[in-house]
Amino acid sequence: MITMKETFPKDPWKFEQLISRTEVISVTGEPSGVIRSISSDSRTTEPGDLFVTLTKDPEKAAFHAKEAESRGAGAVISDVALPDLKIPQARVDSVRKAMADVASAFYDDPSLALSVAGVTGTNGKTTTAWIIRHLCNTVGRSCGLIGTLEYILPGIVMDAPRTTPESLELQRLLALMRDGGFRAVAMEVSSHAMVQHRIRNLEFDVAIFTNLTLDHLDYHHTMEEYFEAKAMLFTGLVEQKNKKAKAIINSDDRYGHRLIDRISRVPVISYGQGSSCHFRASNIKYTADGSTFCLDAKGRSYLVRTPLIGLFNVYNTLAAIAACSSMGLELRRLVAAAASIPQVPGRLESVPGKRNFQVYVDYAHTPDALENVLKTIRQLQPAHLITVFGCGGNRERSKRPQMASIAEKLSDKVIVTSDNPRQEDPMGILHDITKGFRGNYHEVFLDRESAIRRAIEIAAPRDIVLIAGKGHETYQETQSGRQPFSDVMVAARAIAAKPVEGFQ
Repeated sequence: MITMKETFPKDPWKFEQLISRTEVISVTGEPSGVIRSISSDSRTTEPGDLFVTLTKDPEKAAFHAKEAESRGAGAVISDVALPDLKIPQARVDSVRKAMADVASAFYDDPSLALSVAGVTGTNGKTTTAWIIRHLCNTVGRSCGLIGTLEYILPGIVMDAPRTTPESLELQRLLALMRDGGFRAVAMEVSSHAMVQHRIRNLEFDVAIFTNLTLDHLDYHHTMEEYFEAKAMLFTGLVEQKNKKAKAIINSDDRYGHRLIDRISRVPVISYGQGSSCHFRASNIKYTADGSTFCLDAKGRSYLVRTPLIGLFNVYNTLAAIAACSSMGLELRRLVAAAASIPQVPGRLESVPGKRNFQVYVDYAHTPDALENVLKTIRQLQPAHLITVFGCGGNRERSKRPQMASIAEKLSDKVIVTSDNPRQEDPMGILHDITKGFRGNYHEVFLDRESAIRRAIEIAAPRDIVLIAGKGHETYQETQSGRQPFSDVMVAARAIAAKPVEGFQ
């Protein structure tokens, strides 16, 4: 595992130099020496670090600051007063803004040295970023990845603890990419990241909006608040000092339309199926092996072939091609590169097994995403469609019966089970889900592994089993913490255990 200590600025920074890059209310103490690194975790702070307190609780902030001081921190930034410290401290109005400011300064603004593609939206962020990275790499622009699946840096693949890292970690990752020879990065930008100023001081070459549907209302409270959080990525483009960014927007989405109407000082590149789209898909066809469509863009038509299945993946591919073209890559080569897009982990991922039924694992955990993936599978004309799904705990509750209704409408059999119940009672979550059913074509299994085994047990020739909700995840999060769990591995074991006789 790489650490922050492995990336150093070209020239040493002093405390007073770093805090001059942000808005400061007051400074106490006499600064001395150089800042070796920046830390926001008092447990891992080292001598010479600038420590940033992220908590707004005065008692916790004081405790963490004293711990950092005892470990040799050279200075502290906080938005609460810390009168008992002996080391210099800067008091700021917003510690998250200040952290983003000093982090970008410390690492010499790495986003300026990279072609940066930021992808936001409810669904499709992960796949679109994945495709952008593939297209860039295929046509010769080495590209990193920051998103839900993993962080990909020069010679290193890291687990992704969150979709968009905190600003301090984000700037470090970008610096590692720059210093390691990458020329571009595709990154997912979550709504939480924008509200919490994690992308402050990043300069984007393109910003992509995929769509907006029901999700994260546990955090944003209303769809309007959720939309405003997403819009921050695009309204912030006009404030960039060094790059002239372009907005790549799905104009078939109603929130995308609203976003286009709002943007006036940034070039907009629209994509979708509408006749006025700058990147337009038509004559769309699907098979179990992938999708094809006609792309009309820049005055020419192209036949696009992609191994990804479904209309939503046509949109994801369109968005990625439009973004890469807007970053200066040759459109003809991008179209050719689309034919070799690798499987996106946990996104309609086919589970291997020598049986004449199919099993897919998908991350769909919102009503819109579940409906899209089920409609896609229906187009493959299975004999029966068996759906396994659940809903995460401590998240938007109103989507639970909605997802049940969608699953019941588009499936022949539904098996409801636990997803990531987190701190909620899993039986309570299942009760919320089952309120959305109208018929009796469903079963309920509290244990997710039992639910997956049941679905594969009843699968017959030409059936398709969809296991939705967790996708690429390798854990299940319960009141006891995270336990190892992989839908793909559990499904593969269940397929292997199923008798072969009569199914080959």
